[in-house]
Amino acid sequence: MLKFAAIDIGSNAVRLLLCNVFEEGDEPVFKKAELVRMPIRLGEDVFRYGKISEEKKMLLAKSMRAFKILIDVFGAIDYRACATSAMRDASNSQEIVDFVRKYSDVSIDVIDGKTEAHIIYSNHIAEHLEYDQSYLYIDVGGGSTELTLFSKNKIIAAQSFNIGTIRLLHDQVKKETWSIFKDWIRNNTSAYHPLTAIGSGGNINKLFKMADRKEHKPLATERIKEIYDFLKEYSLEERILKLGLNPDRADVIIPATKVLLTALKTAEIDQVFVPQVGLSDGIVHLLYDKYKGMPELPFS
Repeated sequence: MLKFAAIDIGSNAVRLLLCNVFEEGDEPVFKKAELVRMPIRLGEDVFRYGKISEEKKMLLAKSMRAFKILIDVFGAIDYRACATSAMRDASNSQEIVDFVRKYSDVSIDVIDGKTEAHIIYSNHIAEHLEYDQSYLYIDVGGGSTELTLFSKNKIIAAQSFNIGTIRLLHDQVKKETWSIFKDWIRNNTSAYHPLTAIGSGGNINKLFKMADRKEHKPLATERIKEIYDFLKEYSLEERILKLGLNPDRADVIIPATKVLLTALKTAEIDQVFVPQVGLSDGIVHLLYDKYKGMPELPFS
């Protein structure tokens, strides 16, 4: 057994994934041991003011120090910390990276959008789907949305867009950005119909749970629209108190669903698979790929 850890520093939340990897036959089995999530919302600062505040800087640093302790106690042989849209856009990003390293001994990689899409794709989901079909991978985050088109297990096109839930909450997405988003989908998917979508991100995972679908079964676009209309009937407070959504989920789930539905409608897709994986899972897969070829791996 190998143990790995992954840290995903997003615009809405920071997450720590602790994962065990077992080799059974020819294929490794990835088992999540623990997932810790802290809704720091770096994007609230960055998308409005262009930089990360002192308050958010300390919250991030303290979270990384706590995560590092958990990683050490877990016994991970390796880990990686990746930061996405908010840290990409922050004018003081390098200052934050340097401070966090000194405070917590965690080195943060600020990755670009295409690298983010590649890591998400590294979950090898395509290998478990129909070889002769085409898929659009949609990952909706707090600061950006990553789209990856693949067919016959090969990436055809991938792009990151500055359309995310925190940006939308603060009216930071321009009409032209939506137009570019939709044009990219039309231009890149037109030759690959019929298409099926794969959705990832915390809000899409929550939609899947609300739809009460069985694991590995697709969620109809029409059903997503029904849930979207249902959620919009409630105020933020009602979504928390009556529907039982966490406060840091209750406000972003509506803009996230809007992004998902826009992508599905534009691509003319009528169903989406929700494997409930994301960036942190992709990081673990890449870490395993790094170690699996080495001799005398400590599998048990």
